[in-house]
Amino acid sequence: MNEPHPIRPRPVLSQLPAYAAGKAAAPVEGLVSYKLSSNENPYGPVPAVRAALAEFTDYCRYPDPLSTALRERLGQHLDLSPQDIVTGAGSLGALTQIITTFAGANPDGVQDEVIYAWRSFEAYPIIVRAAGARDIQVPLTADFRHDLDAMAAAITERTRVIILCTPNNPTGPALTGADVEAFLDRVPQDVLVVLDEAYTEFITQPDAVDALAVYRRHDNVVVLRTFSKAHGLANLRVGYSVSHPHITQYLRVLATPFAVSSVAEHAAIASLDHLDEVDERVARIVAERGRVMAGLAELGWDVPDSQGNLVWLPLGERAPEFVEAAGRRALAVRGFGTEGVRVTIGEAEANTRFLELCADFPPGP
Repeated sequence: MNEPHPIRPRPVLSQLPAYAAGKAAAPVEGLVSYKLSSNENPYGPVPAVRAALAEFTDYCRYPDPLSTALRERLGQHLDLSPQDIVTGAGSLGALTQIITTFAGANPDGVQDEVIYAWRSFEAYPIIVRAAGARDIQVPLTADFRHDLDAMAAAITERTRVIILCTPNNPTGPALTGADVEAFLDRVPQDVLVVLDEAYTEFITQPDAVDALAVYRRHDNVVVLRTFSKAHGLANLRVGYSVSHPHITQYLRVLATPFAVSSVAEHAAIASLDHLDEVDERVARIVAERGRVMAGLAELGWDVPDSQGNLVWLPLGERAPEFVEAAGRRALAVRGFGTEGVRVTIGEAEANTRFLELCADFPPGP
């Protein structure tokens, strides 16, 4: 038997859950396969992005580490100072910068704490624990929303960061502006509150929180956004955070150099320059989401209100069975153990086939 190798990873690796990326559907004879497991935009980027990428030639040059052109264009679009923007490899890369900068293990051995709702984005525990901090998971309410009262009660003198995912991935509900403001009144000024808005473009709820307005009113708020979802640029990995200079000055110190390629920056600017076409694609997805939600209701399914490009099926122990049934119909969906199943709003034909599956699969745990 071989002796164990003396090289060892950090002990924290044994405490990290594995990130399970959505997989494509296995081929089924006679059916077109659809991937509804990764919350991707099925329509892809706008034509101007494809044209901009075709014209790009500077592959041998390093990108601008500050993504200056993109930050200036975003500043115009969002009506804020480019100095308040820090780019990252998707919103996850931007969040990793935040956690690494503001939470971790201290010289005295005491861990900083990061609070977030659970279930939420499955990368949260990975990046928090990898940074050396302790994650505090606060269960969602019975209707799959953030329990802000419980999250406020979980704050201690060791709390450094709180993450609010709105709309929440994978369950769908968005936070209201009034609820977020009331929550912030209970958060100490030395605690950073991150509003993760990866799906913000899909929100139609009238009283949903306006995260940028909240950032303008509060010095301890950071807003996260991405070009992966609405803009259809998931493969290019470009996202960003918005916060005040007393925060961004530190984020830039630990930002990964060249995390956003010039190719990604070029594509993101082209997409912003044709935002009307992006909005048209988003409107199509939102309309399909409405059709799917209405269809589920007619079939007797009780699912949480979704403000993202996804729906959550609270199937409990039957979740694996549903995932297998979807696979037999050439649909890849995302199962979360024995909690539930997240299904991306995809092409119209894919959504129709998903509803047909739900008609044959009795709702309820």
